[in-house]
Amino acid sequence: MYFNSQGQEEVSYDAIVIGSGISGGWAAKELSEKGLKTLVLERGRMVKHGEYPTAGLDPWDLPNRNRLTQEELKDYPQQSRTGYTTRPDSIHWWVKDTEHPYTETKPFDWIRGYHVGGRSLMWGRQSYRLSDLDFEANLKDGVAVDWPIRYKDLAPWYEYVETFIGVSGRKEGLKQLPDGNFLPPMDFNCIEEHVSTKIRENFSDRIMTIGRTAHITEYRDQFKSRGKCQFRNRCIRGCPYGAYFSSNASTLPAGDASGNMFIRPHSIVTEVIYDEETQKAKGVRILDAETKETKEYFAKIVFICASALGTSWIMMNSVSDRFPNGLGNDSGELGHNVMDHHFRLGASGETEMFGDKYFKGRRPNGIYIPRFQNLGRQPDKPYLRGFGYQGGGGRHGWSRNVKELSFGAGFKEALREPGMWRFGLTGFGECLPYHENKVVMNQEVKDKFGLPTLTMDAEWKENEYEMRKDMTTQAAEMLEAAGLKDVRTYDRGCNPGLGIHEMGTARMGRDPKTSVLNKWNQIHSVKNVFVTDGAAMTSAGCQNPSLTYMALTARAANYAVDQLKKGNL
Repeated sequence: MYFNSQGQEEVSYDAIVIGSGISGGWAAKELSEKGLKTLVLERGRMVKHGEYPTAGLDPWDLPNRNRLTQEELKDYPQQSRTGYTTRPDSIHWWVKDTEHPYTETKPFDWIRGYHVGGRSLMWGRQSYRLSDLDFEANLKDGVAVDWPIRYKDLAPWYEYVETFIGVSGRKEGLKQLPDGNFLPPMDFNCIEEHVSTKIRENFSDRIMTIGRTAHITEYRDQFKSRGKCQFRNRCIRGCPYGAYFSSNASTLPAGDASGNMFIRPHSIVTEVIYDEETQKAKGVRILDAETKETKEYFAKIVFICASALGTSWIMMNSVSDRFPNGLGNDSGELGHNVMDHHFRLGASGETEMFGDKYFKGRRPNGIYIPRFQNLGRQPDKPYLRGFGYQGGGGRHGWSRNVKELSFGAGFKEALREPGMWRFGLTGFGECLPYHENKVVMNQEVKDKFGLPTLTMDAEWKENEYEMRKDMTTQAAEMLEAAGLKDVRTYDRGCNPGLGIHEMGTARMGRDPKTSVLNKWNQIHSVKNVFVTDGAAMTSAGCQNPSLTYMALTARAANYAVDQLKKGNL
C-alpha cells in the first residue's frame, strides 16, 4: 500500500521497518501479522510482484546481444568489474555508481539494488542453515567474539521460514550442514550423478548434493498465489510466477493481507531519532527521494534491515549527544568486522562418457559440496574454518565452434551436435571477522542527494589466501577421482563485496563492550531498535547467509512483539 502521510497522527506507528529486501520483508510480514501497525520505508521505487519488465524477453529482444554500450557503462565504473550486473536484461535493478558513489581504500565491489524488494529479486536463492560448527567457531578459535546464540536457538526459526518460502533439497544427515524442511529436490543430470557417485566412493569425508534453493518444486497451500518453478533460469530479471522466494512475491503480500502494513517508497532514511529522556528511539527521519523534503515518522520499535552496509550508514549517520559516533556504538565496533565470501576459483574437467545423453530445461540451480575441512576441535589445515563448492555439469553447445575457421555443410552439421560433457566446481570460502576490515563515513564525497557516502577498507588476509590454495587443490582431486579428463584449476581472484554477502558491521555478541547487538538482535543500549540483516553476523560461515537473516528476523520480531506487549519496550 502506498501512501502520503499528513499530520502527526498519520506519521505514528507501532513499528517501522527500514528496507524491504530479504530481512525487511520478513520483518514487515511478522510484525504486521502479529497486529502491529507497521510502516515499511524503502529508499527506492515501488515494484509490485509481476512488474518485471524483462522477465518475458527472449535473447533476440535484448539490445546489443544483452550488452550495455560503452557510453552506458560510464555510469557503472565499479559494478562493471562484476561481469554480470551490467546487462540490459537486469540493469534496471542495479544502482548507478555515478549517482551512488563510494570510495575504496582497497578494492571493494559493492552491488546494490534500490527498489521495493531490494536484492531479494536478484539473489542467488541458495538457502543453507548454519550449524554449531559455525556458531561456536569464534569461541573455539579465539577469534573476534562469541556468538550469543547457538544452533538450537535458531533451528525452529529456520524451520519456520523454510516452510513459508519453500526450499527444495535433499536431506543428507550432515552435522556441519543441518537438514531443513525441504520440498522435492531438483535432479542431477548424468555427469553430476556420475561425479556425485565417484566422490562418495573415493572420499569418506565429503558428499555432493543438489543445491538447496528457494524455489517451489511442489505446490503447497502456504504458497498461496505463487507457482512452481518453470526452469526458465531468468531469475535475475524477476519471476512472474513467484516460483522463487522474493519479498515482492511472498512476505510483502502476506504483510499487506494483514491490513496493518504500509509501504512508503522513495524514502531514504537518513537517521534514527534518539530520545535522550527515554533512552530509546522514537522514530526516523527521511529524505523524500522525489520531493527532496525531510519528514519524520514515529514508532514504538524500529527494525533496521537496509543491508549490512546500508544499515551501518544509517546507524553511523544517527549521531546525538549520547551517541556521537553513531547509534548504539558504545563498543566502537560499528562499521568494523566487514565479511564476505571469497570465491571465483576451483577446477573443471570434461569426459567423453554419456555421448548419447542430454538434458531438458534450464535448471536454476547447481550442485553443492558442503564443507569438509577443519570439522574437528582442532584445525588440521594451515588455516582456520573451511569452504564449500557450488557448480555443475553440462554439454558444450554450438558456440564451441565459433572460433573455428570452418564452413560449408560439414560445419553446419557439427553445429547440430552437442559437444563433450564438462563439469566445474567453484569454491566459496569463509572470511574471518577482522576488526580492521571496516567501512567509514566519507563527508567529502556526496551522493546525488547530497548525502555523505562510505569508504571501504577491507581485504582478504593470510588465512583466506592459505585456504584458497586448498580450495583449488581439493577441487582438482575430486574431479580427477571422478575420471574426468583435462582437469584444470583456476583462480580468477575476487574483491570483498563481489560475493554480495556483506556481513558483520553491527555484530551480535554477549558483551556490550565488544559488540553492538545482543542475542535478540537488539542494540545493547537502545532496546527498541533491532538489526536483523547481514550487519548482525558475528562470523560468516561458508554457506550462503540469506536463510540465516530470515530466521534471525522472524525470531527477533516474535521477541519484539512479546516484549512490547509486556511493556518492556
